[in-house]
Amino acid sequence: MWVVVLLGVADLVIRVLAVGIIPGNRRPTTAMAWLLGIFFVPFVGIVLFLLFGNFRLSSRRREQQQQVNERVRAGISSLADVESHYPGPEWVTSAAELNRRLGSLPMVDGNSVDLIPGYPDSILAMTEAVRKAKKFVNAEFYIMSTDHITDDLLTALEEAAERGVEVRVLFDHIGTLRVQGYRKLLKRLRAGKIQWKRMLPLMPIHGQWRRPDLRNHRKIMVVDGEIAFTGSQNLIEPSYNNPRHRKAGREWVELMACLRGPIVTTLNVVFATDWLSETDESLEHQLQLPANPHPGNVTAQVVPSGPGFITENNLRLFNTLIYSAQHRISICSPYFVPDDSLLYAITTAAQRGVDVELFVSEKGDQFLVHHAQQSYYEALLEAGVRIYLYKAPFVLHAKHFTIDDEVAVLGSSNMDMRSFSLNLEVSVMLLGEDIVTKMRAVEDTYRDISHELKLPVWRNRPFAARYVDNVARLTATVQ
Repeated sequence: MWVVVLLGVADLVIRVLAVGIIPGNRRPTTAMAWLLGIFFVPFVGIVLFLLFGNFRLSSRRREQQQQVNERVRAGISSLADVESHYPGPEWVTSAAELNRRLGSLPMVDGNSVDLIPGYPDSILAMTEAVRKAKKFVNAEFYIMSTDHITDDLLTALEEAAERGVEVRVLFDHIGTLRVQGYRKLLKRLRAGKIQWKRMLPLMPIHGQWRRPDLRNHRKIMVVDGEIAFTGSQNLIEPSYNNPRHRKAGREWVELMACLRGPIVTTLNVVFATDWLSETDESLEHQLQLPANPHPGNVTAQVVPSGPGFITENNLRLFNTLIYSAQHRISICSPYFVPDDSLLYAITTAAQRGVDVELFVSEKGDQFLVHHAQQSYYEALLEAGVRIYLYKAPFVLHAKHFTIDDEVAVLGSSNMDMRSFSLNLEVSVMLLGEDIVTKMRAVEDTYRDISHELKLPVWRNRPFAARYVDNVARLTATVQ
């Protein structure tokens, strides 16, 4: 009797407290999803909320990020000589100021940028850069693996460490743990002189605990402060060491960028921040301008984002640029699950006459995410967005977009709520018609091997498919 009464009181208390606590600092849709879960299954719901409800890093990590931001502002005075005075439209300058205020990193002139589509070429380019390293190599990737594609690069890193180059490697703990060969990778790292750490380690026995689905999703390599690589690609073979993917012929399609100039220094700031967070070792001595600070004519700006910041830096930038577009927007995102603000920005752009196109995979690699993504297609098509489905079984994993002839953005960030709130991401905003033309050439190759989705065809899909899409959409709001 008393047990029933106590359970009833506890249930009531949980519900009342949830209504007043959960909506705080959350999107209404996210809060409603959590409240529905707690109201339907109170005890299970509250346990899940305690595990997954806090999408911020620890207060220590957030304070450390703030301190790093302040030190960056004070400590990269060497960039003052190359800080940009970009002559483009005012809305571009406004977006750059937004980025600087949120992420602390300036827009800089004089960079060169080469786009590298495909695994073999990007791995080869990184390997050659490492083999020429004289001082240091900093590598940070969401997923790392030792396999037939990455073996030469890992060997180059080991040999560089052996000859006295400071080699530091970061990889996301859970992201890398999930792929085949994790223990083999650890054995190889432990056998050499590479300094390495897991990012956001989840090892309760060692006192390392946080929300289990927070990830460091960044992809960065910096060599000697002179050359950097970033983009969408993880260090793993293109089928992710998965026999099922290989049998189906499924490979990931990527886009990386090789950068030279002062933008390399700002990318190294992001690596140094993450290294400091995992090791308490400062790398400020590395944050110097490259020997040739003006190797090209591209203006660029690094935009870090993630739960270490109090704002969603990437989402704010994406919305700002999309609302500013006058003529054309081309978006490539493997996981396109927008929040309301981004959905409105994109559909509004199409409705006011901007040519908007979206490149996505015909068949995604993640069931729930893919079906959640499909639940947005009808609204996009009705607004006038053209959707191109990249031919299966390939997974279009590249993450980039272009605005008019002024701006290209690429990096690790998807256009989904996970990348906006839960993942540590890095994006690079690149300015000027030359780099946009290069990016458009890549987009043209996607269009050539994709087929366009038409609204009448999409509206006629079976009810069961609509139902699955709509159920999957509910899961996208829980953060």
